[in-house]
Amino acid sequence: MPRSVSLPQTVDAVDFRLLNEWQRDFPCVSRPFARIGEAVGLDEDQVIAAYRRMQGDGLVSRVGAVFAPRRLGASALAALAAPIDRLEEVAARVSSETAINHNYQREHHYNLWFVLTAASEQALREVVAGIEGDTGCAVIVLPLEEEFHIDLGFDLGAGSARKQRAVAADAVVHQLREVAGSACALPELEQALLAVLQAGLPLLPAPFAALGREVGLSEAMSIELIERWLAEGLIRRLGVVVRHHELGLDANAMCVWDVPDERVSELGRRLAAEPAVTLCYRRSRAGAQWPYNLFCMIHGSARDEVLAARADIASRLGLDVHAHDVLFSCRRFKQTGARYLATKEDAHV
Repeated sequence: MPRSVSLPQTVDAVDFRLLNEWQRDFPCVSRPFARIGEAVGLDEDQVIAAYRRMQGDGLVSRVGAVFAPRRLGASALAALAAPIDRLEEVAARVSSETAINHNYQREHHYNLWFVLTAASEQALREVVAGIEGDTGCAVIVLPLEEEFHIDLGFDLGAGSARKQRAVAADAVVHQLREVAGSACALPELEQALLAVLQAGLPLLPAPFAALGREVGLSEAMSIELIERWLAEGLIRRLGVVVRHHELGLDANAMCVWDVPDERVSELGRRLAAEPAVTLCYRRSRAGAQWPYNLFCMIHGSARDEVLAARADIASRLGLDVHAHDVLFSCRRFKQTGARYLATKEDAHV
């Protein structure tokens, strides 16, 4: 990500490595934090304490899994147009849903954008219906049709090698997705492990053993299953999930285009390879009210930086001959990990 990132002064050189180098390829071993400590010159307790501190400071959302879309349950991007004098009320209703993991205000007529994840399409539709009924706001639902780059990692350095590896990994996951077909059905024990993994790894010396104890699996079996899910592409990456705002990436824009269907795959792959692009995918249109099918996210430390990166990319790829729009984020109402499966704790809420 070739942009300058103004990290908080509390982040020293070792913290930077802990944040940047283990966003993927987290060690699937009995004592992963000890393994990381060997690499950065800290002992196991110091590594765990550092991640706990950075999580408390809001720099780290969790240390855990990012699941591949459409491989587990159902998911979609959705939006509604909330009356400005009711925005906070409507946003609070949306955020109250466990199925909502991201909820942002954006500069657009459709001013509230959120990501839905649920165990099934039916469950997803029920959440949408409930939001519409309680708020009186019609929701547009934009299912994912083709993924070009959905890594959710942020390279805090200046190089592009990690981005190239991530895009290559996305291509492999896409191939696995085509082979696997629809969302996979997992045995009950595997579902139980996935359900507790959604919240992240516990920041303990033996996190995989702790996960296994919650569902009656051994540490070895827990690690084996997670490694298999990584290899199969069900888990896109395992590692540190950072919060971009708190790390100095204060500006972000969702950039959209209405691209002819016969060209969207080609342009999407080219767009995804751009170092400034952090997410890129094709989604369903929603008629005349939302005609766009090619989406990307660009993050930066300032609005002008994001606009300059977007203009450069659009010019070189010839994107702006198509209808387009730019939606900057204004406020973040909710940001958590995706929740596809219910846990025992959910049953008591």
